Amino acid sequence: MSTADDPHSFAITLLPSRRSFASTGQTTILEAAALAGLRLSSSCRNGTCRACLCRLLDGTVQYRIDWPGLSADEKATGWILPCVALPTSDLLIDQVDFLEIPNSADTGDTKRGRGRGF
Repeated sequence: MSTADDPHSFAITLLPSRRSFASTGQTTILEAAALAGLRLSSSCRNGTCRACLCRLLDGTVQYRIDWPGLSADEKATGWILPCVALPTSDLLIDQVDFLEIPNSADTGDTKRGRGRGF
């Protein structure tokens, strides 16, 4: 995935699937995944439950909140919370479970609104 055309867009790649999607520095990893049709594991969406916990192998993030539900040791070893993490570079993330969000046009569901997937 090339983000050269939009300097404010970052490529996020999930391993082991190598599935990629784009995000801006204003969209959390969780939100960007949903916009790309992927549902990542999550529950609280505010950085406290740790259901979305995964490891950042490459890249950098900043957080929407001052101190997300991670210890200093976890942060130092690359653990992140995608529900409150904003990318500041291209990312390579490991240990991510996700589901494809079906497109309502493909399923014949015309009553379902186009939401953000979470």
